[in-house]
Amino acid sequence: MVDAEVFIFSEAMNDTEVIQKFKDTGALLEGHFLLSSGLHSSVYLQCAIALQNTKDATEFGAAIAAHFKQDSIDTVASPAIGGLVIGYEVARRLGVRFIWTERESGRMTLRRGFTVKEGERVLVVEDVAAASIIDRSGGQADVGVPRFSLATLSVPALSPESCEACRRGDVAIKPGSRSLSSGA
Repeated sequence: MVDAEVFIFSEAMNDTEVIQKFKDTGALLEGHFLLSSGLHSSVYLQCAIALQNTKDATEFGAAIAAHFKQDSIDTVASPAIGGLVIGYEVARRLGVRFIWTERESGRMTLRRGFTVKEGERVLVVEDVAAASIIDRSGGQADVGVPRFSLATLSVPALSPESCEACRRGDVAIKPGSRSLSSGA
């Protein structure tokens, strides 16, 4: 009964509600950040913080799943580490298999015996990718497949040479998981 109530609420989530949850949990950071791409930004989305509350993770996952429930998805795939929680929640809501990729020699790869069969319909879900909680590109990123997100923000991503904060001498910080160890 609780799951059905959460699912109904989640289908009605809008940009404002999603972004407010990020603000309320401290997951929407403002400052000077170094992104994984090497670009700099004044906004950073710390999805792990937003997803640490299981109720929020369930609501985000249900809302994404609701968008794809008619698409005959066979499997949800997510990159480790950033997409594990939200990918699992989406797969759970769709009632399908969940797999993930891991970085091997700098490339995201299926490991642990995971495979994808020819013709299998796979939905890729990450915290800020093709099916995501937040699209930080303002709807402009082309990831090669149709995109869906619960909310959209226009977050600047600039080269260090174009970054005003760098010109002021501010040091860019990298709060994401890749800075935690060399193997990430």
